[in-house]
Amino acid sequence: MAFVNHYTPRPEPESLLPDDELYGPDPYDINFAFPLYPETLETARVKLVPFVPRAHAETYWENVKDHREALYAYYTRFWHSLREFLAWHEVYYRRNPVLLNLAVIDKTRPDPKHPDWGGSLAGLVGLINTSAQNLQMEPGWIMVFPNFQHTHVAKEMIAASLRYILQLPTQSPPGLGFRRAQWIANALNKPSVGLAERMGFKREGTLRHIVVLPEENTAYGNKGRPGDPFEKQTSRDTAILSLCWDDWENGEREKVEALIA
Repeated sequence: MAFVNHYTPRPEPESLLPDDELYGPDPYDINFAFPLYPETLETARVKLVPFVPRAHAETYWENVKDHREALYAYYTRFWHSLREFLAWHEVYYRRNPVLLNLAVIDKTRPDPKHPDWGGSLAGLVGLINTSAQNLQMEPGWIMVFPNFQHTHVAKEMIAASLRYILQLPTQSPPGLGFRRAQWIANALNKPSVGLAERMGFKREGTLRHIVVLPEENTAYGNKGRPGDPFEKQTSRDTAILSLCWDDWENGEREKVEALIA
């Protein structure tokens, strides 16, 4: 039986994005399949709002560009320029209706350059790995800028995310009513795993060699296999944690609310 294989490699989709689409449409369409509840995504000191590149991207890059080795250390991607980041964000985030990137605003630090924000841009948190059918969502691609680390920002942005994911639509404040909030992290990233556990997530296990890491992050994974296609790049073991609806309804909601009270 004769057959052929006409496959030819294609470039990454974001590399084909023209410059006039980098910042998305204007007005910006978040293209998100779920309702947003601003009151749920806000605490007394932090609020989470959609990341709008025209508004937030320049400030994001100013806070990241000189610290990328540290800030992207445990990421599975490494961006060398703002253009790279914007293209990835447009193609993989905004055009996927079950993903949303949120800007984290620290309300305790006014930004004279952006008084309309009601505070300073302190980082990002994405709503990712979403399954409406299985009622699960993950706060991921988390970023806290150096000047905001070791403050209230990280725990309060996670608390607001959890409230949004796990609260029932009929509760106050309302949420999506999902059954599972997931957390995944490089198994070597002890601060990330520790933060998740402090927020009530339970460790479920480790997925070994689950991601081949970019060349810039070879220090944060396992050695490659001699002779395989990416032998010089390390691979990541991923820690899996979860906080589920029954945890939430049996004490974790009160613990999370107490953290941000």
